[in-house]
Amino acid sequence: MPLKPYSEASIAPEWTRSSYSTDEGPDCVEVAPARDRVLVRDSKNPDGPRLSLTPGAWAAFLPSA
Repeated sequence: MPLKPYSEASIAPEWTRSSYSTDEGPDCVEVAPARDRVLVRDSKNPDGPRLSLTPGAWAAFLPSA
């Protein structure tokens, strides 16, 4: 059986909502680890734009959040 090449697009990310997010609040953020990135999106708009950060950029951002 031939193996298919890895395609990140074919694997749905596992999103985790921030513990500071609420269903009625304006600050709803979700993150998902990807192969070599950390994805960030607005949980109220899951099909909308996403940020794609390197692990280093994500780690540098976290102390400010």
